[in-house]
Amino acid sequence: MKTIFCQSCGMPLNTSADHGTNADKSANADYCTYCFQDGKFVQNVTMDEMIVHCAQFVDEFNKDSNVKLTKEQAIAQMKEYFPKLKRWAKA
Repeated sequence: MKTIFCQSCGMPLNTSADHGTNADKSANADYCTYCFQDGKFVQNVTMDEMIVHCAQFVDEFNKDSNVKLTKEQAIAQMKEYFPKLKRWAKA
């Protein structure tokens, strides 16, 4: 089964509890619960601000990964990956 990732922060959406909610309280298919609740984004941030926010969680990411990244390496990867996510893609 293909892993779905939050289209705002890149978090894997592994369980139904990981999904954000639409205005009607239904599960949102694109965004995680930390980024999207009740049909709107939780934080009004830029892509760079989101990257800085997500960089706080590198140690947590590293626990479940075979590749151990430094904070700087993670930021560099996010700067390449995030522009491809739906929230940050240039229309």
